[in-house]
Amino acid sequence: MILRERFHVDKMSSAHVYLRMHKGQTIDDISEGVLEDCAQLVKANSIQGNKVNNIDVVYTPWANLKKTPSMDVGQVGFHNSKMVRTVRVEKRLNDVVNRLNRTKVERKPDLKAEREAVNAVERAERKQQLRDKKRREEMERLEKERQAELRSYKGLMVAENMTSNKQIASASKSLQELEEDFM
Repeated sequence: MILRERFHVDKMSSAHVYLRMHKGQTIDDISEGVLEDCAQLVKANSIQGNKVNNIDVVYTPWANLKKTPSMDVGQVGFHNSKMVRTVRVEKRLNDVVNRLNRTKVERKPDLKAEREAVNAVERAERKQQLRDKKRREEMERLEKERQAELRSYKGLMVAENMTSNKQIASASKSLQELEEDFM
């Protein structure tokens, strides 16, 4: 699953920056440099935030955003406030903003196709995990059956392993020799 973090100037109108995270990364794995870049972008693209210093930029996982019908356009809340982080931006750093603007690439992705591709990969992973689990369970079941077979007497009391009195009498050994072998 691809995680997305959302950045926004706290308590002011501003642009939103969404950061795609690699699989396995968490909100706490974001490097200081990337945090600074995202915070500077949000500040630079905020009408109010761009004019003042010492602003807070809040960021949280996209899934933590909460939108209710009673909220204004652009306004969101959070499901869990413990998942919200804040970074302080002292002032706009033009060299950072200019560097980001120079390297900016605009694309119009097919979001539906990307979502379907991600879903297909996740389904394949779940199927593989399920197959692995079933294979492990089958191996465990077979091992339990094998252990139960080893502990049982079924294999010992088989007709071909048994000797009848007639077979003993017809054998070349005497009864006394057989008793000695037994002892």
